[in-house]
Amino acid sequence: MSSDQWVALTRDCPAVAIPGGHPLALHKGSRVRIRQTLGGRFVVATSLGMLVRIDGSDADALNLEVSAADALPATSRDTPSGPVEQRVWSELRTCFDPEIPVNIVELGLVYGLNVVPLEGGAYDLDIELTLTAPGCGMGEVLKREIEQKVIALPGVRCATVRLVFDPPWDRSRMSEAARLQLGL
Repeated sequence: MSSDQWVALTRDCPAVAIPGGHPLALHKGSRVRIRQTLGGRFVVATSLGMLVRIDGSDADALNLEVSAADALPATSRDTPSGPVEQRVWSELRTCFDPEIPVNIVELGLVYGLNVVPLEGGAYDLDIELTLTAPGCGMGEVLKREIEQKVIALPGVRCATVRLVFDPPWDRSRMSEAARLQLGL
């Protein structure tokens, strides 16, 4: 969903500045334009021209709702069972770059996933993530989102997400589907 219409916030609302990654507060009555509604989160442009990300739990401030499907973990929607690695990849596909409407897997931002089996059928995860630009402040925000989503998967005990920048990301890492979606 994207809109050219202004929406007035119905209440004060926490947000995260893009690409800086720092928290800020938008005030009741502030006007925003919705630019992206993906992964249960919203990217909006403020009247000052800033891009900010609003969590789905604050959708009511935009006078919107997060669809029930977006509120569910990916495994509840797409992969109710299967190997843990498949379930993790499915969950990673629900995380989106805040400036590009493509998930982090198709963008080629996930450089590695290591699933470590533990006693009792649990797993630890080690995920290597890069950013489209090394100076992007959204890295820590994306890391926290990924950790929250994958730790909620049944059997996952611990998830460590590490930001890496070698090799540097470039468009060649994008999937064919992502290139088509972006018209590249």
